[in-house]
Amino acid sequence: MNSIKQLYIVRHGKSEWDYGEVPDIDRPLKERGIKDAYTMANRILSEGNLPDRILSSPAIRALHTASIFARTFKFPYHEIVIQEAIYMASFNLILDIIKRTENSYNSVMIFGHNPTFTDLANYFLKEKIDNMPTTGIVKLKFETQSWFNINEIKPIESSFDFPKNAYNL
Repeated sequence: MNSIKQLYIVRHGKSEWDYGEVPDIDRPLKERGIKDAYTMANRILSEGNLPDRILSSPAIRALHTASIFARTFKFPYHEIVIQEAIYMASFNLILDIIKRTENSYNSVMIFGHNPTFTDLANYFLKEKIDNMPTTGIVKLKFETQSWFNINEIKPIESSFDFPKNAYNL
């Protein structure tokens, strides 16, 4: 019997560019990025199906976004898995990271960057998106027991949400 695996693909919040010599990996979130992260995390919280695994790029903006989601979900910070490979990763590498997830985890949330995250989302979505905006979330549900084969099956359900949707209610 198959079970449900749920994948959340989350692009980091809006980041600050006005830091001159600061390396890209160390750029922080803007105030708006922090606000949007709380808004989107609360939208997921209200749905009630929270991740049991959080993976994040080591970039400050992605890790800060992941931390805000974890705080909102009351997910233990020490259980956020920082994956060096997510930063500057190709679509295939991100897909491999997800496929190697232990099957005991049924809901995984991954935080990272464009253009890779838009490519990853479009790999699974029937209706393609032009660009995953900052703090955009694509939620996918798969009927499977194993993360390893998600690249071979179509999601049974998908959704795309982003901050402007939340503010235009």
